[in-house]
Amino acid sequence: MKAFIIDRYGTKAMVRLGEMPEPELQDDDLLVKIHAASVNPLDLRIRSGKLKLILPYQLPLILGNDLAGVVVKIGAKVRQFKPGDEVYARTDKERIGAFAEFISIRESAVAKKPEKVTMEEAASLPLVGLTAWQVLNENANIQKKQKILIHAGSGGVGSFAIQLAKHMGAIVATTTSTANIAWVKRLGADMVIDYKNEDFRTVLHDYDVVFDTLGGEILEKSLQVLKPGGKLISVAGPPDQHFAENMKLSWGLKLGLRFLSYQVRRKAKKHQVDYSFFFMRPSGDQLREISSLINLGIIHPVVDKVFPFESTKEALAYVENGRAKGKVIIKMI
Repeated sequence: MKAFIIDRYGTKAMVRLGEMPEPELQDDDLLVKIHAASVNPLDLRIRSGKLKLILPYQLPLILGNDLAGVVVKIGAKVRQFKPGDEVYARTDKERIGAFAEFISIRESAVAKKPEKVTMEEAASLPLVGLTAWQVLNENANIQKKQKILIHAGSGGVGSFAIQLAKHMGAIVATTTSTANIAWVKRLGADMVIDYKNEDFRTVLHDYDVVFDTLGGEILEKSLQVLKPGGKLISVAGPPDQHFAENMKLSWGLKLGLRFLSYQVRRKAKKHQVDYSFFFMRPSGDQLREISSLINLGIIHPVVDKVFPFESTKEALAYVENGRAKGKVIIKMI
């Protein structure tokens, strides 16, 4: 089958279109013919090799972490799906490979595609939807009237998280560029900070939760807008020891990650707030919950641009540029 692969870690030049064997089907797997896949910053970090210590893939590697498509074959133990079903999923972290014609994926990671969206829209949802769902419901445990700051509200995760947080009854602030202010307000943001002209620390105070998707300087500045007992949850900051334990990493890596996150954890403690790093997990059950919200019109997919499969390298470059408004999609069919 055709697939976009990397033979070694590095820059965008390392990604090439090539032939790979059709994936093997295990007893609890579905073989899915991929119609559309989504490009995520995670793909760029995997391609560069930044995650190779905690995600040690064998090369050559097919990139791609979420998808929508049609079931063509099922394993002997599969009970919830049949050939012909339209589905969407976030792959297991050990078995990525959505930039291809086919993928073999565990049944428990898959859900039926929401009825009211296209394949391209469905492919935009799994990774960002599950990330927002798990952060807001499990890590943050958002309650009605609580105040949450969601950074980069026009991005893939941010645009979904704004809609979900509003549905949960939260008071939502977000950061974005001047051009996207009106748009993120339509998504549901109560307060919008134009990061080009304002410092969010001078505007926001006593927040319950900050959902950070940017890391770096923004991560540390975010500590200052939280009230005592607040939570700073990041998908872009330094991984912590809790993450290392969940990933069952070696003792040496656990120690290394503890050291990497020491500064931000120390500053969080000084501000009397909690810092945690988040890495989402696949869940077909949660995708079914998300499908209900999509079909009811409570949450809308946000697709910035669709690239043909042959232009996958250009799609990665577009995301790397940091200008995407919502999600960038690769269309196979």
